Amino acid sequence: MIDLRVLTGGALDAALDDVAALRIVVFRDWPYLYDGTVEYERSYLESYRNSPAAVLVGAFDGETLVGAATGTPMEDHAAEFGLAFAGVGLALDQIFYCAESVLLPAYRGLGIGHRFFDLREGHARNLGRSHVAFCSVIRPDDHPLRPAFARSNDAFWRGRGYAPLPGVIAAFEWTDLGQTAPSKKPLQFWMRAL
Repeated sequence: MIDLRVLTGGALDAALDDVAALRIVVFRDWPYLYDGTVEYERSYLESYRNSPAAVLVGAFDGETLVGAATGTPMEDHAAEFGLAFAGVGLALDQIFYCAESVLLPAYRGLGIGHRFFDLREGHARNLGRSHVAFCSVIRPDDHPLRPAFARSNDAFWRGRGYAPLPGVIAAFEWTDLGQTAPSKKPLQFWMRAL
């Protein structure tokens, strides 16, 4: 039985090293192809440590973290992400940003992804936010590392009421598998009203 826990403050902080390890494992797969390091992860996850309104929804099998979904107020996340919303006509302090959702493959298909969104959306409502957004990496269909069985999560996201925001794209960099240096990747924002 998987136990989902909403963590904030010190409990969130205590789980961040385990979140880093999950991100490194899960994001190696398509479409992220992320060649992560613990040092980079610690730096990236600092925004959750520094945001008093951040949330971590942890999926635990016993005491082992097997999945995690994070979120912060948009203005507390990477500046590049906030800049993408300049022409949307919605103040950043109305948007809650759902960042990563990472779940080990053995635990997929059990409804945990829906619970990740339910609990983060509830947190956003409690903060008085009117909208929730997240972003997905854009990779070309003919990318040489795209698996033959690859499928998008678009139907899942649309089923939850999210839609892509035309032209609202951020660029974020990380090192791809097989590469020696980071490169910028385009990230498409999706959003829904609460």
